[in-house]
This record gives sequence, C-alpha cells and structure tokens, in this order.
Amino acid sequence: MSFFDYLESKAIVLCMGGIGILYLSLIIWLCGLPFSLLLVLLFSGFFVIFVCLIFCWRRTERRLQMIKNRLEAMKEKYLIGETLPSPRDAVELQYYLLMKEISRSAIGEVERVKTEKQDYFDYVERWVHEIKTPLTACSLILSNGGNPSKIRRELRRADNMTETILAYAKLRTTEKDVQISRVNLRDVCDQAVREEMEILIAAGIAVSIEGDGQAFTDSKLLVFIMKQLLINCAKYCSGCQIRIDLGGNSLCFEDNGPGIPAHELCRVTERGFTGTVGRNQGQSTGMGLYIVDQLCKSLNIHMELTSEEGSFTRFLFQFSVPTLQNC
Repeated sequence: MSFFDYLESKAIVLCMGGIGILYLSLIIWLCGLPFSLLLVLLFSGFFVIFVCLIFCWRRTERRLQMIKNRLEAMKEKYLIGETLPSPRDAVELQYYLLMKEISRSAIGEVERVKTEKQDYFDYVERWVHEIKTPLTACSLILSNGGNPSKIRRELRRADNMTETILAYAKLRTTEKDVQISRVNLRDVCDQAVREEMEILIAAGIAVSIEGDGQAFTDSKLLVFIMKQLLINCAKYCSGCQIRIDLGGNSLCFEDNGPGIPAHELCRVTERGFTGTVGRNQGQSTGMGLYIVDQLCKSLNIHMELTSEEGSFTRFLFQFSVPTLQNC
C-alpha cells in the first residue's frame, strides 16, 4: 500500500483535523497573537500530523507485508485466518474476529469436501473389487456349460452394482435430475420385484404386495429405492418373506429376516456403516441404505425404520402431502 493510498483512506480524518487546526488558529489570532507566531503554530501542527501519518503508514505497511509474506509462503491459503497477528486496537480486533470465523468456516468446508472425496475413492475401490465377483462367476459358468439363468443372475448383480455407484455419483445433483409425476405405487413395486426376480429366486425369497396407492414422486428413483431394499434382503435375509403394504400415500416394506440390533438401528443409514450382519458376511459396502436415505430426503419422503433383532425389519415411506400439492 502506497503512502497516497494510506492518505486517501484517512481523508475524512485529515480534513476534520485540518479544519480543527485552522479554526483554533483563527481563535488564537483574534485573541491578539502575533501572525508570525500563528504561522509557527500552524506549521508545527501540520508537521506533527504529517510525522504521525508517516509513522502509522510505515507500521501499517510492515504489518500488511508480514501478512502477505505469510500468505505467499502458505500452501493452503485458506488457513491465513489462523495465523493472523494479534490485533492492536478495537477496530482491528473486530476484523480479526471476522477473519477467524471466515477461516474456520473455510477449513470446515475444505475438510468436508476432502472427506467426501476420500469416501468416494474408497467406495470406488471397494466397488471395483466387488464387480469382479459376478464377472468371475460368469466366466466360470460359461466354462462349465453356460447355464443361462445363472448368467442372468450374475449379470443382474453386476447391473445392480453399476446402478448403485451411478446413484452415489449423482447424489449431489439429484435435485436437478428429479422428474415428479403421479406414480402408481403398486406398479413401482412390481417393476422393482420383476427386475430383481433372478436374485430373489436364488435367495429363496418370497414377495407379497398388498393394497394400492398413488403418490407424486420420481418413479425411477423410487424403483431404485425399492430395488435396494430387495437387494439387501437377498444379501442378508436368504429364505425370508417380504411383505409390501400400500395404502394412500404410504408404502410399508417389511421382511421377517434377522433384523437389526437396537444399538445399530440409528446408524444403518450412515455412509459406509456395515453393521454386524454385513461384517459377518463380508459383502457389505455400507452404501445402499445411505443412498436410500439421501434420495428420500431429496424427494421429501419421510422414511421411518423400525426393527427387532431376530424378528423383522420394517421401512415405512410416507410421501409428503405439501409436495403433492406443489407438484
């Protein structure tokens, strides 16, 4: 910052100070003080102000240069707020506190983005290893005569994995891709069951759908949600029975599988949480229910999860009435 820039920033203070000195000098001159002495007082006053300005400018310039040097030396420049020198006055203190708050907010946002990025990379890495399983199975089936039903089942598993990772990648832009329309809930459930028929039969799972209902939502995303629940049952609840009850603008999905331990119930929708059953079977990524939960929030669907270990797991989806009216 140049000296003239500093003077410009102090223009109002300088003008008021100059007017004050001239006014005081006029009063002194009217009181009979010799004009030569008056000139000396005026010169002395303006000289003191000039010296003070030079001193303050140099101090401010050194302080700004120190901050600039710190900023240039830092790789992560958003951390500059944490390295600011201690404030010297009340005004500087307020700027100091504001910069601290801005810096902490930036640090939190950067850490959040880094965590999301790392989680995404970790999931992609796990997905790459997982996708090898159905592909390897297809190769083995073909080498042993090529049973069409078994190949379709493994291809369906690979397709499900691909849909899941694509849905995860699009979570940030889900709101832009949503297409709301009047949806027949029974048609949605029928489509989901039909598409997952191979893996449901292989797992010995029976599905019954009762009732009917309609809601305003995105049919494609709702089918994906239902398919995720069916896939989870095929993974962890072999031989179980699934009952889907439809009524009005609600959908209840219930299975009589092993259930979820009470202490894990509040965490099953967290990103990457696998739970006891998932860890024991070694085939869980902990992403299915997380994606389901995020999609429900995007679609303004209230999802209520209840479970009793060793007895059942129930998902209740309630479609928001205000959303229906707005659509």
